[in-house]
Amino acid sequence: MARDALAVTGPTAVGKTELALRIAERTGAEIVSVDSRQVYRGLDIGTAKPTPAERARVPHHGIDVVDPGTRYSAGRFARDARRWVGEIRSRGRVPLLVGGTGFFLRALLEPLFEEPPLDPDRRRRLERVLARMEGERRFRWLDALDPESAAQLRRGGGRQRELRTLEVALLTGHSLGWWHRERPAREPGLDALIFVLDRPRQALDRRIDARVDAMLRAGFLEEVAGLIDAGYGPDDPGMSATGYSEAIAALDGQLSVDDAADRIRRMTRRYARRQLTWFRNQLPPDARWLDGTRPMDELVEEVVEQWRNEV
Repeated sequence: MARDALAVTGPTAVGKTELALRIAERTGAEIVSVDSRQVYRGLDIGTAKPTPAERARVPHHGIDVVDPGTRYSAGRFARDARRWVGEIRSRGRVPLLVGGTGFFLRALLEPLFEEPPLDPDRRRRLERVLARMEGERRFRWLDALDPESAAQLRRGGGRQRELRTLEVALLTGHSLGWWHRERPAREPGLDALIFVLDRPRQALDRRIDARVDAMLRAGFLEEVAGLIDAGYGPDDPGMSATGYSEAIAALDGQLSVDDAADRIRRMTRRYARRQLTWFRNQLPPDARWLDGTRPMDELVEEVVEQWRNEV
């Protein structure tokens, strides 16, 4: 039976964008971004969004969906992405899922529970409180309220997923695991042929460092200053993306630009490690790993051939 979609994932800065563009051009695909920060308007440089020229090469979906002050959950992504995938397939084209946000990808492969209605005022107040929690304090709460999810998140998940897990437990009185068991999703998951692009650790670190330097040269601090002028701050959902709090600290004079850049490099490397841990532990066993140090032409040919064999 034919697969529903093709997917290219991997850690930040590994080279997913160029690989995906070339695969899309070979297969007649449209790209669905699987990135929890590229959905936010105005977060362009810091999230390494595809450039206008890249988006002109291949149609993209899932970019610039909401403003930085709007919460965009994995559940909402799954609903939106299912619609995009259906529309792409109806045009006779290939849905190509591209990005490194693991829990967004899993929400498509393993649909989330049917979410209960939550009081919006209570949710907003709770989000403000949780957003100010330090990491270890969040995990003490997670261990007490949802130990099953806490164990998974310690292997990799990210701050937004941690906050979401706490929100569900506190506002509903039940853990995520309980909701998955008692209120399962109504729709089946997508069947995707998944490729994970990876590189040796030192090579990936060099690419991360180069990306941070390029971001700063491209005007990352000016981008963040513009977002602050527009009324957004560190408590807004979009502004929790890696690097934005450090940029805010540099603009406030709490950090020098060099110190902020060093912190962004360190935080990005840690994020890449968490992503790889998640991929190794959470992706389906038939996910196929690619060595990103191989020539790009070889990688494209391998993915295209395997996709054609599947369909």
